[in-house]
Amino acid sequence: MTRRLNFHWRLRQIMAAHEIWKTTDLIPLLRERGVSLSPAQVYRLVANKPERLSLRTLIALCDIFDCTPANLIEPYAETTAHKMTGDQSAVTLTHGIRPERARVLDDEP
Repeated sequence: MTRRLNFHWRLRQIMAAHEIWKTTDLIPLLRERGVSLSPAQVYRLVANKPERLSLRTLIALCDIFDCTPANLIEPYAETTAHKMTGDQSAVTLTHGIRPERARVLDDEP
């Protein structure tokens, strides 16, 4: 059995919860916190799951949205089992295992 780690990137959902719809609206907010990214870089950060992310950028995003890294990154593991059957070399079964979901902080009255 093999375990592959992966994650869901939730920046777009958190932006929507804060009524920020355009990726370019993040540029000045990041710049205020010392993170200078081009419009293309910010778009990729929002639209795609980042392969690499600087801690400075992660901290800035947490400050902008008053959240924790757990709100932005939802880790999960994929467990893969291999079975040998007849003339097939292997059949792969994949099961997603997700930890308890992090919640976006709600506005409290």
